[in-house]
Amino acid sequence: MRAEVTAAVVAAPFIGSFLGVVVQRLPRREDFVRGRSRCPACGARLAARDLVPLVSWMWLRGRCRSCGGAISLFYPAIELAALAVALSAGLVFSGWLLWASCAFGWVLLTLALIDWREYLLPDPLTLPLAPLGLAVAWLSAPEDLVDRLIGAAAGFVAFVAIAALYRRGRGREGLGRGDAKLLGGLGAWVGASGLPSVILLASLLALAVAFGRRAFGDKITATDPLAFGPYLALAGWIVWLCGPLVFPW
Repeated sequence: MRAEVTAAVVAAPFIGSFLGVVVQRLPRREDFVRGRSRCPACGARLAARDLVPLVSWMWLRGRCRSCGGAISLFYPAIELAALAVALSAGLVFSGWLLWASCAFGWVLLTLALIDWREYLLPDPLTLPLAPLGLAVAWLSAPEDLVDRLIGAAAGFVAFVAIAALYRRGRGREGLGRGDAKLLGGLGAWVGASGLPSVILLASLLALAVAFGRRAFGDKITATDPLAFGPYLALAGWIVWLCGPLVFPW
């Protein structure tokens, strides 16, 4: 394994631990940088030995050292997800572009989880995606900068237009501006050439999950809220790693 990939893999669970704090605190506008970690059951402050990613949770068998209360699987799960981001990025990229890709993937992971839990895509995470994607294009592939600029603009405008048409046709909100900002940010990373693949993949993933839920007896109606951000984030990550879909026809 290359040295930079090893470094990213080692750092990933610690990054994931921090992302878990962001997911929980950012929607509530709480301090996620300086605030001390506490047991969700008894409120006891967690010591450094309780915060080692993956290891502490397994050592304590998912229980608080102070009260014995259960600690959610959410914490090791997001740490493993951050690790998966680093590993998948390491298969494709190297050097500084590997770290830029990891940062992109970790932000997408955070946005996906916040939207899944809160139906919210916070501006502090969505808005930086576009300028960062354009900066990466300028540094790594200047010839693609125009495509990325068009992708950023088209992603935002297209989603706003779709949301307006949905609102006019159904008489209610169906797609939020957060989704438009996220798609605009994704467009800055994958370019206009990658946007159709992102939208198609995200729609197919959302439909697959909806059909899966119905197959397991979950009653879903047309008026039920749907967090589309997780599907956009996953689709954007796949297209960033693998490129646009190639159709045989």
